[in-house]
Amino acid sequence: MTLDEVRKKYLDFFTRRGHTVIPSASLVPDNDPTTLFTGSGMQPLVPYLLGQRHPAGNRLVNSQKCFRSEDIDEVGDNRHTTFFEMLGNWSLGDYFKEDQLFWLFQFLTEEVGIEPKKLFVTVFAGEPKYGIPKDIESASLWKKIFSLSGVLAKEVDLGSVERAASVGMQEGRILYYDAKKNWWSRAGVPEKMPVGEPGGPDSEIFYEFDSVTHDGKFGAHCHPNCDCGRFMEIGNSVFMEYLKTEKGFEKLAQKNVDFGGGLERIVAASQNNPDIFGIDLFAIFIARLEALTGRSYADFKYTKSFRMIADHLRASLFLIADNVLPANVERGYFVRRLLRRAVRHLDIVSPGKSLTDAIPALIEAYKGYYPALTEKQTEVTALIAEEEKKFRKTLDAGLLEFKKIAEKTEKTSDHITGKDAFTLFTSHGLPIDIIVELAAENRPKGLFVDIEQFEQEYRKHQEISRTGTEKKFKGGLADHSEMSLKYHTATHMLNTALKRILGEHVGQKGSNITPERLRFDFSYDEKLAPEVLGEIESLVNRKIKENLPVTWTEMSLKEAEKQGVTGVFGERYGERVKVYSIGNPPDYLSREICGGPHVEKTGALGTFKILKEEAVSQGVRRIKAVLI
Repeated sequence: MTLDEVRKKYLDFFTRRGHTVIPSASLVPDNDPTTLFTGSGMQPLVPYLLGQRHPAGNRLVNSQKCFRSEDIDEVGDNRHTTFFEMLGNWSLGDYFKEDQLFWLFQFLTEEVGIEPKKLFVTVFAGEPKYGIPKDIESASLWKKIFSLSGVLAKEVDLGSVERAASVGMQEGRILYYDAKKNWWSRAGVPEKMPVGEPGGPDSEIFYEFDSVTHDGKFGAHCHPNCDCGRFMEIGNSVFMEYLKTEKGFEKLAQKNVDFGGGLERIVAASQNNPDIFGIDLFAIFIARLEALTGRSYADFKYTKSFRMIADHLRASLFLIADNVLPANVERGYFVRRLLRRAVRHLDIVSPGKSLTDAIPALIEAYKGYYPALTEKQTEVTALIAEEEKKFRKTLDAGLLEFKKIAEKTEKTSDHITGKDAFTLFTSHGLPIDIIVELAAENRPKGLFVDIEQFEQEYRKHQEISRTGTEKKFKGGLADHSEMSLKYHTATHMLNTALKRILGEHVGQKGSNITPERLRFDFSYDEKLAPEVLGEIESLVNRKIKENLPVTWTEMSLKEAEKQGVTGVFGERYGERVKVYSIGNPPDYLSREICGGPHVEKTGALGTFKILKEEAVSQGVRRIKAVLI
């Protein structure tokens, strides 16, 4: 089956079961300082999993764009990508385990056509330390489901991954694992969860590629969580019913289902192909690369490079379309890193070719479901061309400098220092992974790079960790403290002030809110003069002193657009939306589509003070401000 076919079948399947299709959120989380990117379908839904009412109801389904920066180093094998689509369905206090597991199995076997005997499942073994029981209910349901399909399903308690590799599956099909594998929260295992974080046991479903032979380097025996490639996880049903409290774990007011399934992986399973780069989307693109370079994907010497180009260029297209532009810091760092790695591997396959020649094949593959890519094709292509041009200018100089450092290093050591690597990165634009590759290729025996020292240098230079999501995670939910609520409301007021003073053409390009400050990115070509910043600051403070009410209402998307509500109209929202208003009708100060929450009166904000205004990228400015 093709990517489009599986996506459509999934959305239609759950729509027939009372679910409302909600649009994919942006790859840039709204007002969530805990993470750089949207890495799962549930991220935008946390407030609703905790009990807030969703405008679209309590049964939801979508295909969510996701980007996981921590997977960059895994790309090159046959199943990892940084960008992917996650099929998701949610029950917000409605149905629970029985409906979810039966429906999922039905979708995979009847709609996608996967053979039941090729599926294996894992369930939660319990956590006695916190009084969280073994998930016998899910195991019992799976046993019944498999039995109805004519497959014998034995339960086996494996516990840890290490034990599973030691003792093997023992002919099991329903396998119990500990919290490291079958508990889900954004913070990880129960002991790492901060107070206020929701989580719960999960049940993962795996597809077996019986054509793949187990590799003993991953353990004596194969099992679903083995990394040899014989099994591939294609979905995870999280039963989010717990909340971490000061006393331990308590049940949430509502039991939720949070399912996430890798669209590309399900398509690969439908084709019984362990290489996800063999699915239609990638096959079309790789065929274009083969024509462009004169090389073959089947040639083992180039396979990894083909995969990296395909993944990195696709991820860059979607990130740039969501206004993440190449830069040396934060989100932009990852776009720059992806593009430069793609250029490097294109040169390995066939020097002198350009990434831009391959872009149309990717955009064509997505034009039906993501029209924004087509609409922004000219803009995105020009930006990638410029980034490639900049990198190629610095690459030759960087390679010369690397050669000097390598020759110096070889005289006394087999390790390039982290400081030298950081100089290559900052002064010559060589991403660390390219430096590592160059070092390994250095004759005669290859060199190593002191990555730990490099990261120390990088942390000194940047405000955030290079490794993105995991290390930036500060614990718990996207912050809903009183100060964050104040800054959220102030952000709406700043957005309005910018439009009134600079012009209605000014558009929001991103925001980041913490309990200490707000950061707001907007489209504008010129540096703002001090007097203009003073005017913006003054307008916000006047409206704060007026102590305007902040209210919200639900309405249809069409009605919101008709009423002139601020929002990014198109594929981003569902049919019904929340609109937050600041002020009194008919002379509202601000009306924006927003999930909330906010303060009740602007007078609670105090005094608004702009600390800094600066350029982020071409045509995008940034304001940092505080409330005092």
